[in-house]
Formats: sequence, C-alpha cells, structure tokens
Amino acid sequence: MRFEAISWERLTEALAERVADTKAADGGAWPRVAVDGAPAAEPGLLAARVADALRVRGRDALVLDAGGFLRPASLRYEFGREDPDAYHDTWLDTGALWREVFGPLEPGGDGRVLPDLWDPVTDRATRTPYTSLPAGAVLLLHGPLLLGRWFPFDLTVHLRLSASALARRTPERDRWTLPAFARYEEEADPAGAADVLVRLDDPRRPAWRPERP
Repeated sequence: MRFEAISWERLTEALAERVADTKAADGGAWPRVAVDGAPAAEPGLLAARVADALRVRGRDALVLDAGGFLRPASLRYEFGREDPDAYHDTWLDTGALWREVFGPLEPGGDGRVLPDLWDPVTDRATRTPYTSLPAGAVLLLHGPLLLGRWFPFDLTVHLRLSASALARRTPERDRWTLPAFARYEEEADPAGAADVLVRLDDPRRPAWRPERP
C-alpha cells in the first residue's frame, strides 16, 4: 500500500476539496462524511479542521461526535466496565444515530438533526436542542469503529494507527479497548474499506492514500 507524505495543512485543504465535491449518493440534499479513528488518532480534530475549511469556502458543515450517541451505562457495562467485545458491538447507539441523524438527512427528510443524545460522563440525556441543516450542508461524523455498520456515508476517511502505535498512544486506563480495535481491523478492514486513508503512526508526519485502490 503506497502512501504520500502530506502536511496537516495540505491534508485539511485536500479533504475539504474532496468533501465539497461529494454528493449524497441517494439523491438527498446533505452529504454524509465519516472521519473514523481510534481516540488516540483524534478524529474530531481533523473533522473540525475540515469543517472550518469548508466554511471558508462558503459551505455549511456540522461536526458530530459519535461519543454523544453512546448507550446508557447500564447497557454499556452489562458485561463489565472493560469488556472489549461490548465496546466493539454495543456501546454505540446505532439506532439513535439512524433515528436522530441519518433519517432526517435522507431524501425527503427535513434536515433537522440532534447533535447529541447522551452524556456518558454524567450518564444523563444531554437535552441539546435540534439543529436544522440547510440544503447542501455537510455532516461530518467522527469517532471510533464507525465503518462496517451500514451507515449511509457518502465519503469515508479512516485515520490508521499501527497496532504498536495505537498501543503506545492509548492511555493506560483505556488499553483494555485494544482487542476491540484489533477485531475491528480484522472484521471491518477499515483501511481497505475507507475512501481516504490517513496514516498517523507519527502524528507530526501524516501520510495518506487519497483514493481507494
């Protein structure tokens, strides 16, 4: 797999151009983009940078953190607080994402989405008000383990860390999640499935594969 070295500035601009040219495959008015990566890869930072670059181009964008759609603790911790299979399979409330985010952005939808639903720290509903996306606005959803779930993304970006880099950059308290990411690599093959692949073993020197082979 061949990668091209790229600066963060160039990567942001190139992704913004790619996103700006992306259309909703189902004919809807709102392109949906995934920025997928483990917490150690900080996908939210790249999503925010791309959103800012899109706004400079006059394009509205909404950045959503998948972490705002986790299930309540009683469901996440059903098999213990550090179960990697539960983290992989059931922590994310996919039904809520479909209902509150993807459904309103389907053809004929009203574009009225809920930015987040549940605060995993307080374990309470966030009560964040709905926001209405104008036609043509881009949804940028970021978080881990997003691919392979049948979400209707029109463009997918995966931030890849090798197993050793992921282990090195994951805090000790979260190292129990590492088997979940190893399983994700095996089952979802995010590096092969993503439209754009960014390698971040050294965060100071990103490299990318701009097109799926």
